[in-house]
Amino acid sequence: MRGTLREVPPVLRAILHALELSRIDVESSCSQLSEEELNARPFGLTPVAFHAKHIARSLDRLLTYAEGRSLSEDQRNAKASELSPVANRVELFAELDAAFKTSATRIRAFDASRLDEIHVVGKKRLPTTVAGLLVHVADHTQRHAGQVVTTAKLVVGLRQTREDLQESQGQGNHWTKTL
Repeated sequence: MRGTLREVPPVLRAILHALELSRIDVESSCSQLSEEELNARPFGLTPVAFHAKHIARSLDRLLTYAEGRSLSEDQRNAKASELSPVANRVELFAELDAAFKTSATRIRAFDASRLDEIHVVGKKRLPTTVAGLLVHVADHTQRHAGQVVTTAKLVVGLRQTREDLQESQGQGNHWTKTL
């Protein structure tokens, strides 16, 4: 429970708290990961970098729909590049940080009395409410933040196993590429 943001209407406050907790989870679980580890695919899993990019870009897309607008060409192109093979650590976390800050501002701008309005999503123009979209912003972000945490723990565990093996065998750093 977070006793903050009392000036924000309850539904919007809950969304903001969910995003803040997701941001904290992602930052804390990625703080010790190298660029190589951010892009690693342990056991074929989707890399941490993908989930971080997807959080940032899906926040923008979902909020665009909640605002009653269609996606721009830039947003569609950004979506298509989320699984690019390598992400730069500095650029990745700058994009994610900016997305969380911008999203908070956009969420605060919603009129709580209009949360029942119907908006459409995607090419199929599926109907939903503004509230439904905003709740999806929160749960979708939390889902991918959970994937970041889980994959980061796995990567760190593999790193530790690799280091333990190297130490016990007196070997160099040739295990780096096995992630």
